Amino acid sequence: MFGMSFAEIMVIAVIGVLFLGPDKLPSTMVQIAKFFKSFKSSINDAKSSFEQEIKIQELKEETLEYKKKLDSAATSMRKTVTFDELEDIKQSTMGVTDTFKDIKESMNKVNEMKNDPLGVKKAITGDSGSSKKTQIKGEDV
Repeated sequence: MFGMSFAEIMVIAVIGVLFLGPDKLPSTMVQIAKFFKSFKSSINDAKSSFEQEIKIQELKEETLEYKKKLDSAATSMRKTVTFDELEDIKQSTMGVTDTFKDIKESMNKVNEMKNDPLGVKKAITGDSGSSKKTQIKGEDV
């Protein structure tokens, strides 16, 4: 204990008995034991508090590291669209738009043919309708 040998402890005990006397020595030893016990518990409390603070600091560092990772992931997820990319998107949608226009024109032609039976005949025969000849009962006019 405290790097003392048995002989040193015996010398201290003999001096204690001579100095305090046999009446006060047991109560003094109890008080000294209580003092060392409270001192030891105070040291252990300070040690555990210090370890807890170190753990809290480590948790803060880990939290900051995770926050940095999340921030970097969020910035990488946000993609800034450049003008070239916008032009590419415009070009790809123009093809789709042109296809829809062609479909609409075809539908308009079909609707016109439904409403004009002569238009169907012209479309089938390839007659543009620009000739000024009109057939009336099989005669040319």
